[in-house]
Amino acid sequence: MKSIVLSSVVIALVVLTGCGNEEPAIDEKPILEKPVVEKEVAKQVEEVKTEVVSSEDSVVNSNSEELNSSKITDDVTMSLSDIQNQFSTVYFDFDKFNISSDMQTNIANGAEIVTKSSADFNIKLEGNCDEWGSDEYNFALGLKRANEVKKALVAEGVDSSLISMVSYGESNPTCTDKTNECYAKNRRVNFTLLP
Repeated sequence: MKSIVLSSVVIALVVLTGCGNEEPAIDEKPILEKPVVEKEVAKQVEEVKTEVVSSEDSVVNSNSEELNSSKITDDVTMSLSDIQNQFSTVYFDFDKFNISSDMQTNIANGAEIVTKSSADFNIKLEGNCDEWGSDEYNFALGLKRANEVKKALVAEGVDSSLISMVSYGESNPTCTDKTNECYAKNRRVNFTLLP
């Protein structure tokens, strides 16, 4: 009995381990040093040429149109930033998208800023929510909040074609503490100015 068990163990070991001496076949393809495309591109590229500029040409005229246009662009950007800082954020109650009476002054101030600046920019209203609710629900609620602010601005005399809306749902919090005060700061619509 012992010999049968012992011989079956030996046979099993021989079968499982294999007894071949052959080396495994390896697919030997030649390895290219550089792809053919790279070599073709390298042929087309010329050496970098340097150019010496005379001292007369090295000074840029301060009255050139290019310099003045870049200065104007910087001034516009600066003024957009200054104007944007004048807008007040509109905050909302939990699970609400109607504008409360204490936020009406923020809407009126925003409309006044737009009308005084003669609308040289567009306004993007960014709807935001706290973390309560599903992602889909919060994106929809953020859009409803932005839409209510848009309606209020239009009622104050702002041209609706200047206003675009986006909802960030709960993905753009200003506060991440787990407190009611923090959640209240995240239920908001921000004003962003676009040139």
